[in-house]
Amino acid sequence: MINEAIILAGGLGTRLRAVVADLPKCMAPVNGIPFIHFIVAYLKKEGITKFIFALGYKNEVIIEYLDSRFGATDKRYIIETVPLGTGGAIKAAVKVARNENVIVLNGDTLFNVNVAGLAAVHETQNAVCTLSLKEMVRFSRYGSVELNPEGCIKTFHEKQYCERGLINGGVYALNVPSFLKELLPEVFSFENWLEKNTGVKKICGSIHQNYFIDIGIPADYDRFRADYNVILPGKKQDSDPENLVGSFFSGNLDLL
Repeated sequence: MINEAIILAGGLGTRLRAVVADLPKCMAPVNGIPFIHFIVAYLKKEGITKFIFALGYKNEVIIEYLDSRFGATDKRYIIETVPLGTGGAIKAAVKVARNENVIVLNGDTLFNVNVAGLAAVHETQNAVCTLSLKEMVRFSRYGSVELNPEGCIKTFHEKQYCERGLINGGVYALNVPSFLKELLPEVFSFENWLEKNTGVKKICGSIHQNYFIDIGIPADYDRFRADYNVILPGKKQDSDPENLVGSFFSGNLDLL
């Protein structure tokens, strides 16, 4: 079982500025609740007890919120003074990780993966990295991923219209010693690292059919807010985020 998570929340969120001005993406509000609250609450429900937040743009806003709402949670902050890319941020964060395997995810994506299931695949395969994969239909915003018969990544396909396929859901199980064994640059893309090492290192996939949303663009941010209202009709007057987020996860997410 993996009980430590790294949340990447250092991006500028320029594509979301039209609807969420002057805030980091992960702080985009849904009924007054910052998006990152949903991620942390979900991970805690899945057994994550230790958190590392890789932050950059307006990190003080995120830290203030997390300290006020999750004050008793075991958490550490890594602050980027210059943009490091997703790979550089992960590299900086895993250096303070206390576990051999960690969960890594983006602060603008909520994918309700079964963390225990993802960890089981990762540990059974003895993988360097295991990707959570989501089956989608009729999509073009994401590239697709192909698995080989052993459950490892065979290839990544560029973004193009796909009638049906698997996408990288952005939640990873990562073996820290294996990742750091390689001489890594200070600034790099983790997604490029995955593609470069496919077929070289053991990079596997774990398919999950649960709720998935990436609020990186205004249309999908609006969709998450709409989904929230579908799941929680009549509960908007409750001012306690814990009650609202708890009700959201106990709602019928599989229908969305």
